[in-house]
Amino acid sequence: MNEEFLYYLWTYQLFKPNLITTSGEVINIISTGRRNTDSGPDFFNAMIKIGNTQWAGNVEIHVNSSDWFKHNHQNNPAYDNIILHVVFNDDLPIQRTSSQLIPTLELKNKFDESILYKYEDFQNSRDSISCHSLIHNIKHFDKLSWFDRLMAERLERKSSEAIKLLEYSRNDFLQVFYQWLAKAMGYTANAEAMEMLASSLPIKLLLKHKNNLMQIEALLFGQSGLLSDTHKDKYPLDLRKEHQFLKSKYKLVPMESSVWRFMRMRPSSFPTIRISQLANIIYSSSGLLNKIFETERLQDVTSLLDTSASSYWNNHFRFDAISPGKNKKLGLLSINIILINTIIPLLFLYGKMKNNFQLQERTINWLCEIRPESNSVTRKFLSIGLEATNAMQSQALLQLKNNYCSKKKCLDCRFGHILLNRE
Repeated sequence: MNEEFLYYLWTYQLFKPNLITTSGEVINIISTGRRNTDSGPDFFNAMIKIGNTQWAGNVEIHVNSSDWFKHNHQNNPAYDNIILHVVFNDDLPIQRTSSQLIPTLELKNKFDESILYKYEDFQNSRDSISCHSLIHNIKHFDKLSWFDRLMAERLERKSSEAIKLLEYSRNDFLQVFYQWLAKAMGYTANAEAMEMLASSLPIKLLLKHKNNLMQIEALLFGQSGLLSDTHKDKYPLDLRKEHQFLKSKYKLVPMESSVWRFMRMRPSSFPTIRISQLANIIYSSSGLLNKIFETERLQDVTSLLDTSASSYWNNHFRFDAISPGKNKKLGLLSINIILINTIIPLLFLYGKMKNNFQLQERTINWLCEIRPESNSVTRKFLSIGLEATNAMQSQALLQLKNNYCSKKKCLDCRFGHILLNRE
């Protein structure tokens, strides 16, 4: 038994009928109030009729009524206006500072204990998804409605991250887009390094050289720290020479090459390939952000990102090391990752900031057009009968796993609520 479970019972009023206080007065709950997640009483602005009197005020919840003193509420004036003390076990009468007894509702034996047993099973489960053996019972409509909510939460979370970057960059949407684009192209292994690279080299500086691919690559590779004076091939030597000039001109400070990861990844995802592909996107897509904002069809956005690394990389994965010939094209899977993690969240945020609901709706429609992601999370859900049919749903599953399952927040989960109260 914990307070979170009692909050859950109170919020959804999962009690047996005919509630009375410990002093014998009839309780009629008109409104449970609003949950308070900060300091102070647990629920604000509740409305409750006790006996013949209707009260409006705050509600405090504890496992034992004596917890009032463990939490030092007797010394806090904010708790003097509590209209109802809700407890699992009433082991001590609680009074206001005026010595007036605070009405108390004891919940022991007043709810279906099977809900508690299921909840405890979920909490004690060692599986990464506590309800793994029951989730197949969720109805299709309930899945879709919860997916919609989870996707909205995920977009809101990503929007808040972008807002912080916007504040830091003085509302430079282009710079934030460029940083997120670089981060998405780094995948998990080099996402942070790619974002660092973009931060060290403002997009406005790169756009001064937007008509010269060699200079764009020189700036990006030079700032990455991956150019050294030991290269043998003409291509990296030319890049290094150009970067030396531009570094002096713009007073740039390169990164340490040690931040880049090459181990345990496909060569096509090496940072050398990704940096060249990023350079080619900047070179070939002038006004990319504006084009994306103005484009309604997903396939048109996809075509804007359809690019390859420079020709040197056709037979290289690293500088000076020959490899079998192959065009290093940015694949559809990589483009979808960029769409999901960069373009769609920023487009959603822009629409939100401009009160453009059509733009926000477009982002959801695009997510529904993109194939679902395949990763350890989506595969785990698939193994227990919960399949994502598009990227909107796979993103919802990531939100579900990371923010509910991993944190054992079954009481806040729509699926958890349904399964806990299932006959």
